[in-house]
Amino acid sequence: MSPSQSAEALRMASSPVRLGLAFVAGVLAVPVFHQILLWILHAAGIVPSAPFNMAPTKPLGIPEIVSISFWGGVWGVVFALTLPRWFMGTAYWIAAPVAGGVALTLVFMLVVWPLKFGGFPPHPLGLFIIGFLLNAAWGIGWALFFHWLERMRSA
Repeated sequence: MSPSQSAEALRMASSPVRLGLAFVAGVLAVPVFHQILLWILHAAGIVPSAPFNMAPTKPLGIPEIVSISFWGGVWGVVFALTLPRWFMGTAYWIAAPVAGGVALTLVFMLVVWPLKFGGFPPHPLGLFIIGFLLNAAWGIGWALFFHWLERMRSA
């Protein structure tokens, strides 16, 4: 691939429309994949948190599900800018849930938790395992929705 071809590929990969689709895919992946798995884990008695929480979050008072969905969209844009550059084919479909499970969970544990609750989580291994499962589900959902939205756009 020549430098001009790679520059063109980079421009196309970061087009506003494509990033908008990535955001929408991330937003949709939260209620359809992340929260459905949370519902299953909650129903099985594995986690105490119920899905689709409408409790207001600090500082803006936005319902938690709306906040989580928004951040799912932000992560969708980040994933659209990074994953396709490093992974193709089967590796891409494996990388989406693995990167979602690891990156999103570590950011929650190391950044969000200390900001919201102070300190670090009391049971980090258990939190990491549950977070990994939920965020890997989001990663699968994001990849599927993003692929589907891009196919609809090009059709």
